[in-house]
Amino acid sequence: MSDSDIPSDEQPTAPRRAIRSFVIRAGRSTAGQQRGLAELFPLYGIANDTGTLDFDAIFGRHAPRLIEIGFGAGEALLEYASQHPHMDCIGIEVHPPGIGHLLLGLEHLGLKNVRVIADDAVEVLERRIAPASVAEIHVFFPDPWPKKRHHKRRLIQPAFVNLLARILAAGGVLRLATDWEHYAHHMRAVLDSSSSFRNLGGTDGFVARDASRVITRFERRGQRLGHDVWDLAYERLA
Repeated sequence: MSDSDIPSDEQPTAPRRAIRSFVIRAGRSTAGQQRGLAELFPLYGIANDTGTLDFDAIFGRHAPRLIEIGFGAGEALLEYASQHPHMDCIGIEVHPPGIGHLLLGLEHLGLKNVRVIADDAVEVLERRIAPASVAEIHVFFPDPWPKKRHHKRRLIQPAFVNLLARILAAGGVLRLATDWEHYAHHMRAVLDSSSSFRNLGGTDGFVARDASRVITRFERRGQRLGHDVWDLAYERLA
């Protein structure tokens, strides 16, 4: 029986896709990045699945955990993991060239405390991270979607903040940074309205760049163009 033979009220319907905060770019990976993806992802990568992740088993120890969402080329994550060997670090990214770059960095530095997930962060946080299991979360320079008609695509929205609050342990810290002033104030407004978080900033709500957040090539390029950077930090309330 074909679909046309099925009564209209019984026709299967495709699930409606949620609005995504990212678009997969068509940028090419270098030969080195391709090698990293092929040879190193099996060592450092976490396969996409639906089950809750057991980080103790994945890392072979029990340690506080950091998640960086959208790590780009991985510079900040590599530096943080190097500075904090006692932390288990999980990077989430969807763009293959950036993942490949990070994997090559892990190999070069010999880091053992980093794992990579190549998937949509929203789906990962919804399905795979246990509640209150993370000590720190970084969201550095997410796509600002500057055009007003695209603001609905911005990652930092109330529903996403609820996901962050779900996985972050009480007393844990959420750190964010952006070089778009409008997005900085948008993020602050969304997070300040959440009863799950307390702003750690001063009177203007922003904080100085934390020493653990390395200035990346992306940020240095923005500085040369005269872009300011706004950092935010929030504590997860009990």
